[in-house]
Amino acid sequence: MSRIEKLPPEQWDERLRGALQPEAMSDLEQGLTRYFAHCPDLALGLMQFGGALKTKRTLPDRLVELVRLRVAFFNQCRSCMAIRYSDAVADGLDEGLVCSLEQPQEAENLSDAEKAAVHFGELMASDHLAVDDAVYAGLRKHFTEAEIVELGMTVAFFVGFGRLAATFNMVEELPEAFQTLDRVAPWGQDKIEVR
Repeated sequence: MSRIEKLPPEQWDERLRGALQPEAMSDLEQGLTRYFAHCPDLALGLMQFGGALKTKRTLPDRLVELVRLRVAFFNQCRSCMAIRYSDAVADGLDEGLVCSLEQPQEAENLSDAEKAAVHFGELMASDHLAVDDAVYAGLRKHFTEAEIVELGMTVAFFVGFGRLAATFNMVEELPEAFQTLDRVAPWGQDKIEVR
C-alpha cells in the first residue's frame, strides 16, 4: 500500500489534467503525478524538466533505459524496475539486454558506450564520490561534453525521484514479484510496457 495518498485525476489541478489527460492513462502511466498532484505548481515544473529530458535528449533511448533500469535496481524502486518504456523497446531494448544488467561490464550484448553510461549511473546511485577523473575519461571515449552533461542530469533525475518513489511504496498495480519487501531486480521478472 502506498505511503502517500494518491489523488484521483478528478481531484488534480486542471492544468495537470490538461497537460496529461489522465483519463486516457492507466494508473501506472499516471505514475508519480498521482502523488505530486498534491503540489500542482511543483508538479508542473517537474513535468517540464522531465519532459525536456525525454523529448530533447540526444542520447539513444535504449542507452537511457539501460541506465534507468540499473539505477532502479540500486534505488530498489519497484515501479521503475517493472516498467519498460516503448520508445526504448522500439530502439532495440529487449529482456536479454535487461538481463545483462545483472553483470553489465561482462555483457557481450552491451556496447562499450552503454557499459560506460551504465557504470556512471551505477556509481551515481551507489557511491557518487567514486565518480572520479577516470570515470569521466571513460565517458569521454564515447560521449561529447554535452552528452555527458545530459547523461548526468538524466541520472540525477533517476536517482533522486526513483528513491522518492521507492519510499512511497507505490506497488499496488505492479506484477506480484515487485510487491515484495525483499530486494528485487528488473531482470528475470514480469514487466509492463508503457508509452
